[in-house]
Amino acid sequence: MKSSFRYAKVGTAVVGVVVLLTWPFLNSESWRGVLIAALVALPVQVISFALLQRYRHELKRFIIAWVGSTVVRIGVIGIVALVAFRSGMAGGVSMLLALATFFFGLLLLEPVYFRPERNGTG
Repeated sequence: MKSSFRYAKVGTAVVGVVVLLTWPFLNSESWRGVLIAALVALPVQVISFALLQRYRHELKRFIIAWVGSTVVRIGVIGIVALVAFRSGMAGGVSMLLALATFFFGLLLLEPVYFRPERNGTG
């Protein structure tokens, strides 16, 4: 469970830095979209990673968690796109690009926290 908390802390820091770095380059609607994307992507990724960590030693359940979390990410992007464009939300394109980018970036961060467990010998 420690690695899930470390992943959550580092993921939050990385996403926070990205959100802050985009601020000067975007108008207020686009920046709001990026902020919403961060608030959507972080919990989805952290829960997904926690499930992967929990089932890392049970191949069937790990594969189910991995495929399931991939489907959830795709579904979240689809739902956010549908809501953003049906509501005519300004900054919707920025939000979707940021959402996909956050999912991808946080996904690349996962292997850092999948280190072999130490069994106390050596």
